[in-house]
This record gives sequence, C-alpha cells and structure tokens, in this order.
Amino acid sequence: MPSAPEAPAPSSSMGRGLDVLAALAALIGDGQQTSVGEIARALGRERSQVSRTLATLDRSGLVERRPDRSFALAWGWYAAAQELTAQRLRTHGLAVLEALSAHLGEATFLSVLQGDTTLTTLESLPTESRMIGSWIGRAYPAYCSDAGRATLWDAPAEEVRAVFAATEFASQGPNTPVSVDDFLARLADDRQRGFSVVDQEAEPGLYSVAAPVWDFRGEVVGAVQVVGTRDAILARTAECGTACARAAAELSRQLGAPASVAG
Repeated sequence: MPSAPEAPAPSSSMGRGLDVLAALAALIGDGQQTSVGEIARALGRERSQVSRTLATLDRSGLVERRPDRSFALAWGWYAAAQELTAQRLRTHGLAVLEALSAHLGEATFLSVLQGDTTLTTLESLPTESRMIGSWIGRAYPAYCSDAGRATLWDAPAEEVRAVFAATEFASQGPNTPVSVDDFLARLADDRQRGFSVVDQEAEPGLYSVAAPVWDFRGEVVGAVQVVGTRDAILARTAECGTACARAAAELSRQLGAPASVAG
C-alpha cells in the first residue's frame, strides 16, 4: 500500500485536499482500491474527515465518485495538474539546466515537441560553451533534432509516422535522416543507449545529446539537451549523455513521474 507523506496533519482545508488527492493518485497508480476507507488508511486519518474532504473535492470537479463507491481523479484535476506541470517545467527546468551546464561546461536546453518541430523553451549558456545568442523560441525540424527523438521516446512507430506524414526530410547537415524509417532506426538505437545522440544532423559541426522528461502521467513532455561543437563533445559522449539522462530523470521526478519511467 502506498505510504502518505510523513508530516503533521495539515491545518487548512487546501492542505487536506492536496493530501487526499496525492493519496488517491498513489492508490490508483499502484492498482489499489480507492474507497474512503483505503484512502483514510493510506493517510492515517479518520474516515469521516477523509469522507468530508472527498465530498468537497467531488463538488469542485477534482474527483468523481464511481457507482461502486470508489473514487477516481476527474478531468478538472488533470487540467490543474497539467498547468502545475507546465509551471514546474519552467521553474525546476531552469535550475536543472543550470546545474547541468555548470557540471559539463556546455550549453544546455529544454525543448518541447510542437507538430513536427521542436521548440526551445529554456536554456543555460555558460561562457565557455562558445554558443552565440539565445536559442529560446528557436524551432528545429524534429526529424534532425536530438530533442525530436527524445520527445518521441515513448511514441509507437505509428505515432511517429503520423507526426512526419507531411514532412519532407530535407538535408540540414551531412548526417540528416533521409526518411521516417531512418529516424525510427536511430530512435531505436537511442533507446538502447539511454539517451539520444545527434551527430551533424541539424547542421554541420553541431553535436548534441538529449534525454526525455516525463510528467505525472508517465508521458514525455520535453527533452533536456546538451549541445556544442562536434570537436568539443564527441569524445565526451558517454559523460555528457549520462549526465543529461540523469538531469532529465531528476526533472521528471520533480514533475511527479512514476519511478518506472523516471528511474
């Protein structure tokens, strides 16, 4: 049975509500029963108190009561959780990038998938990285981007093919993928390795690694990247890739990702 956070019972109704939501989500994630009694036991609280809190959450549209008297998270909770995820992706993401760039001395980025492109949303550029200008707001074709492969990490082949259904695989560098099958083969290699490696696919001389960031639903919502020149990073591929994957896993944990994907 999942354990509740070991903290004094919250004094506010908001605190009690958050604790009940967290316990309910944990029970659902572990495949446990979600009755009032089970939630109360998970929290170490009085059944009547938990029942009142669940009734309030039900009226607020955050949970719903099933015919068998168990409880489930409602769409209102998912919408609120997604907004919280977006906020944490920005705030915690920047701290993770700064720590990673300080450790490696290379430029680090956080990107998200938008259609068949990736968009840079955060960056940390140490002076020694020799990167010029900001990449925030810059879009890259996902088929030749390290973030493209990382953000499609959990996507089945059919979904990847749908993403690139209308995409022309135009050459951007000497090693640009030439087709969706080529992209899928490289993605398979990345999954075996544990992080993506892009060697002069987006432009000549550019070398990068990336790893997926997972959210509370166990879905990929972004990618942490380490980007630099081929001369600077090629010999450090394993070091940079391992550090990048570790940073992405840490950010995933801060977004509430299940341990099965966040590591």
